Amino acid sequence: MSWKDRAGSPFACEKRPALASKGMVVTNHPVASAAGAEMLLAGGNAIDAAIAALFTLTVVEPMMVGPLGGGVAHLRLADGRHLVLDGLSTAPAAARPDMYCTLSDTLPDYQETEGRENAVGVLAMAVPGALAGWCKALAEHGTLPLAEVLRPAVRAAAEGFRVTAYLTGAIQDAAADLARDPGLAATFLPDGGPPAVGTLLRQPVLAESLRLIAEQGPAALYGGELGRALAAHMAATGGLIGTGDLESYATVEREPVIGHYRGFEVLAPPPPSSSGVHMTQMLNLLEGFDLAALGSGSAETVHLLAEALKMAFADRAVATADPAFINVPVEKLTSKDYAAERRALLRRDAAQDWAPGIPPAESANTTHVTVADSAGNIVATTQTINSLFGARFSIPGTGLIANNYMFNFDPHPGKALSVAPGKRVFTSMAPTIVRKGGRPAFALGLPGGLRIFGSAMQAVINLIDHGMDLQDAVEAPRIWTNGHTLELEPTVAAEVEAKLAALGHRVQRVKHIGGGMGAIRFHDDGMLEGAACWRADGTPVGMSGGLARPDVRFNPDLTRR
Repeated sequence: MSWKDRAGSPFACEKRPALASKGMVVTNHPVASAAGAEMLLAGGNAIDAAIAALFTLTVVEPMMVGPLGGGVAHLRLADGRHLVLDGLSTAPAAARPDMYCTLSDTLPDYQETEGRENAVGVLAMAVPGALAGWCKALAEHGTLPLAEVLRPAVRAAAEGFRVTAYLTGAIQDAAADLARDPGLAATFLPDGGPPAVGTLLRQPVLAESLRLIAEQGPAALYGGELGRALAAHMAATGGLIGTGDLESYATVEREPVIGHYRGFEVLAPPPPSSSGVHMTQMLNLLEGFDLAALGSGSAETVHLLAEALKMAFADRAVATADPAFINVPVEKLTSKDYAAERRALLRRDAAQDWAPGIPPAESANTTHVTVADSAGNIVATTQTINSLFGARFSIPGTGLIANNYMFNFDPHPGKALSVAPGKRVFTSMAPTIVRKGGRPAFALGLPGGLRIFGSAMQAVINLIDHGMDLQDAVEAPRIWTNGHTLELEPTVAAEVEAKLAALGHRVQRVKHIGGGMGAIRFHDDGMLEGAACWRADGTPVGMSGGLARPDVRFNPDLTRR
């Protein structure tokens, strides 16, 4: 019996999970999930599968991810070791804290700048880190050659794939900006509008760039032909990225933050990602309440989640940034004592505005892939070009779409999150792996900008506190706030909304919060369960069966009659 049958949940799952014994791939597009499965079926491991899926997502989910983006990969290796590969973008050497003219010092317009220069166009692009991170993960922890791993992506770009309604809608949303870039307009607005659902979409120029990467590896971008094309376009259009920025880029290997919640260990990336610190912070605070007794989706539970989110975002604004530039008080923020201090200030009967609990630090639309193999390797990786279609321009002659990661910096100078030359962008990415008794229990993640780590935290609570099935946990209604308004998805009950408003929350209904979550659960009998939610084209693909026994030989005599 599912969780929703026991508790009478107001939502119904739109998808079903997959169950397998040999491997599981969950991505936000069926063609990418098939690419990852192809690697596992060829004898590759979870890292091979994840990188194949990411390159393929570059083709089939181009509005979300690409080699010119950035991201974070959380790896659990077969020997039990966890590591985080930080492939986040960096500000160019020529970037300045005051490079943008801001429009407001308050929410909701705090991030806006004149001419949208931090969001669209060449000044919105940061130095890309995705390709370096993907290739490092494959070279150090994969088993298959890059050319083989890239084969499904090249095939999808050259031969085409069928357009989904999700992609068509994304193109429509960004059409005005896409139309101003010749390369993007030719590909995604071929007749002045998005291609119809079911249309075969080919990207031959992108296919050639992917073939070049297959031949040359990351050097194609970081010093090679693709990098020279990028730098030339920047020089011609007033951008800041030069060949020196590309050649000096390096992926950083980090240790995950480990939080402890009701007997589970929650492992997520450290700064400059917000997830490890602030998910631990929120879970520590919420551990003092009996959420299981309060019930999933109740006004009491949602109120506590909202207050925890507001506290976390208040601290995030002054503390969580690139640790090479900011002294991030990780130990303080993740301590049980700090959670107790903040919990004592929380009111169960009223919403509050929260100031940071720590002093300001001093200087010192995205996709997700979750993969596991039968050897014990796990990859949870979140990658992005940041906003929908990134900075909404492509590099001429390459088919590659630029990121707009500079939007993640605070456009106001003098802040912990302000622009600085060489500074890594901060992010909300939350590729999370949870352990119980030292063994993996589940792995999950999602796209969704600022709403990522709060949504991941809610999924963890769904699984641990509310005992949900995996599919229920990823599809359950979400809430989100950073202190401005409290967003509720449509299936949150109307009576809950009324109670929250009475507590003083400024409630707003939204179509969805965050993007498509992909998750894998590890059963005690060795089975792998994969689930994806309704918020994207997410598809779990599982592998069972396997090769013949080593002693099996074909005997032609058995076929004679």
